[in-house]
Amino acid sequence: MARVYYEALDEGEYDRLTDLLAPDFSQSRPDRRFDGRDRFVGFMREERPQNDTAHPVDAVFERSDGVAVEGRLLASDGDLIAAFVDVFAFDGDQIAEIRTYTQ
Repeated sequence: MARVYYEALDEGEYDRLTDLLAPDFSQSRPDRRFDGRDRFVGFMREERPQNDTAHPVDAVFERSDGVAVEGRLLASDGDLIAAFVDVFAFDGDQIAEIRTYTQ
């Protein structure tokens, strides 16, 4: 499911992204926090500084309570913006939380 999350984000498929996230979804990352699926999807759709980025996934690590994903955030020209690790927690078949760590 984590790979599908990045695909939806990179392809601008916001309805698909919404379906992947639990209503009370949250994301915390070094620069901000999002509480609620609608707030997060709204930011990704309308407010993020660059919406033509890519999130190549380098590794997925299964955990007992979710998955951790190691990847990179790339600009449209392929330049590295940041390396990251996202730690996913699930609520049934939806993503409940993502904690993002960056370099």
